[in-house]
Amino acid sequence: MAKADKAKQQRKAPLKTPSSLGEAARRDITAELNVLLADIFTLYLKTKNFHWHMSGPHFRDYHLMLDEQSDEIYATTDPVAERVRKLGGTTLRSIGQIAKQKRLFDNDADYVTPADMLAELREDNARLAEYMRKTHDLCDEYNDVATASLLENWIDEAERRVWFLFETGRTG
Repeated sequence: MAKADKAKQQRKAPLKTPSSLGEAARRDITAELNVLLADIFTLYLKTKNFHWHMSGPHFRDYHLMLDEQSDEIYATTDPVAERVRKLGGTTLRSIGQIAKQKRLFDNDADYVTPADMLAELREDNARLAEYMRKTHDLCDEYNDVATASLLENWIDEAERRVWFLFETGRTG
């Protein structure tokens, strides 16, 4: 093969990283991880939105808690995307793709009470944990222990956020 042809072939090399899990596992798990990633970005932005627009007598405590939670949520985005790549898939490329794939809802309201913010984030984190459990089940079907292991930690983090949001929102 001529040097120019070899260089041209290298430029067209697919992004598909080899995986021992097989084509079906790669396809199904990476598709599910990308939907999960879209939900994580959605929850991150909603948490930051509520962090930025928090008000009331508990402003400082709520503001700091939501900042901490948004950092934790954001910290999962890169490992999820990198897991997709390790499995040989491609990951999200745009905000538009996130909008098409996400299952969690935005909140664009001009004003949301602090109690409603906490309740909505609690429910969203609980949904995210459930989505992660379903992804874990899929990983179990394909014997993808590495992705399942990561999900176990992220489920625990989401449940911790649910707990904090629940306890913070209690009235009495």
